[in-house]
Order: sequence, then C-alpha cells, then structure tokens
Amino acid sequence: MIETQVLSGKIISQNIYDSLALRITTLKNNTITPSLAVVLVGNNPASAVYVRSKEKIFSHLKLHTKTFQLDQDTTELEILQLLDNLNNDQQYHGILVQLPLPEHIDTQNILCSIDPRKDVDGFHPENVGLLSTGHPRYIPCTPKGIIKVLEYANISLHQKHVVVIGRSNIVGRPISILTSLKKENSNGTTTLCHSGTLDINNFTMHADVVIAAIGQPKSITGDMLKSGTVVIDVGINKVHAGNGKSHKLVGDADWDSIQGIAAAATPVPGGIGPMTIAMLVENTVEAAEYSQQG
Repeated sequence: MIETQVLSGKIISQNIYDSLALRITTLKNNTITPSLAVVLVGNNPASAVYVRSKEKIFSHLKLHTKTFQLDQDTTELEILQLLDNLNNDQQYHGILVQLPLPEHIDTQNILCSIDPRKDVDGFHPENVGLLSTGHPRYIPCTPKGIIKVLEYANISLHQKHVVVIGRSNIVGRPISILTSLKKENSNGTTTLCHSGTLDINNFTMHADVVIAAIGQPKSITGDMLKSGTVVIDVGINKVHAGNGKSHKLVGDADWDSIQGIAAAATPVPGGIGPMTIAMLVENTVEAAEYSQQG
C-alpha cells in the first residue's frame, strides 16, 4: 500500500491566479481590463451553476465579464447575430458559448462563428488545427488545467504510458494531443480509449497515468490500475447521496477503491473543476494581451 497524494485543484488554481496578478496589472496600466462575454442559452442547471462560478472568480479578480442569457427557444440565427456583434465589439477579448446548447441548435455552426482570436475555449476549427500541430493559440480549458496540475505536481509524462478514457472534442481528443506533444513534461505515449474499446482494463492496467473523462460514476476502480498510477479524474457525476441528502458529486474514478494504489489523484469535487475556470481566466488574459498586437 502507498499513500495516495491528493492533487488539489483548489490550491493549484489559487497559485495560477497569484501568478496572473502581474500580467493583469500590466494590462490595466495600459487601460485594458480583460473581458469575457458568456453566451448562455436555455436553463440547464449545471450550466447556470458553472457560469455563476465563473462570474464570481472574474469579479474577485476585478476582471470584466457579462453573461448574455438567451431563452431555450432562441433561434440559431439570433445566436449567430449576437456572436457577430460580440466578434466586432472591442470591449470583449474573449467569447465563450456555454455547452451544451439546445438540440435545435447546430453546435458546430455556432462554435465556427466565434472569432478564433476571441475563442478562449479553443473549440474553433482554426484553434483545434493549431493545437494539433503543436502550436496552440488557446488550449481548451479542461485539458490545459490537467497539464497544469501535472506540472505543479512535478509529474512528467516523458516516456510514460498515458491512457485517456473518452474522446470528446472538449477533453479526450485535445488532452490526447497535449500529452503526446514533444515538449517538456509531455512526450508521453498516449492511448485513447472510448466506448468502442474492448477490455479497457487491458489498457489501464499498463498505464502510468489514467485520465478519465467518460461521465460514468465510479467506473474506474482500484483493481483496474497498477500500483503507482496517477489518476486524473475529469468526471463530475451527480448521484443519490443518502443520509437525508438528495445528491452528491462523484468522479469517474472510485475514490475509495483507488486509495493506496494510485500514487496521486485529483478529487471530485475540488480537482479539475477549479482548474478549468482558472484556465478560462488565463486564456482571457492571453486574449487581452493578443489584442495589444493589433
């Protein structure tokens, strides 16, 4: 048995905010306040909670953000018109469209309509292409947060076997690129597993690092890991809590069963979630810095 190190996103994200202070001050001395426009369509409760968390952090750091709340039945054309206005509004350095969008909206069409220079989520095809060639403009926030956690914990991926479980464009695909880039602290050998993978255990048992992003509560258990594996848990799943409580949040990894097996792991909540917001702040600051370049 080994002692599993807790990789706290709360602590690391605060270090990120502290490190951004000088850059923010420099921008403000040049009369630039990093500013983010958030487009929220519909009444998804999880999206609303997440947007409020973002607003709270931006307010605390004295940065500017505005949420454009649109009704569930807003048309795609209306969203596109709003994005066109925001693309041309110099007040906003970053634009974020909160996902998921209602089913009648073509998500890809919306993401493609954001000015790639303001696409702080890194989902525009131009930014996806830059990332895939190893020269990113904006790195998607959750994958970027994962890399930051590993860096702060001095966990190098060099010559390590990284198993990513999940192939979404938001987490799985971009983190599979980042972990395998020929760069300091990366340079891992990355395997991307998904719903079509036979016997995922065969891959996780040989992994040095497991990144779980499949949205299945407690699906990664200790008996699927070799001793000393690092577990990065991206899952945020709502399950019945019992004890008189309606629900609680758990990750894709079974926290109790990986104790003493994993060398280090991110908790849920308090792991990658806070890092995602911290990276959104950092990307917005970067966008404000880019705006000075004309």
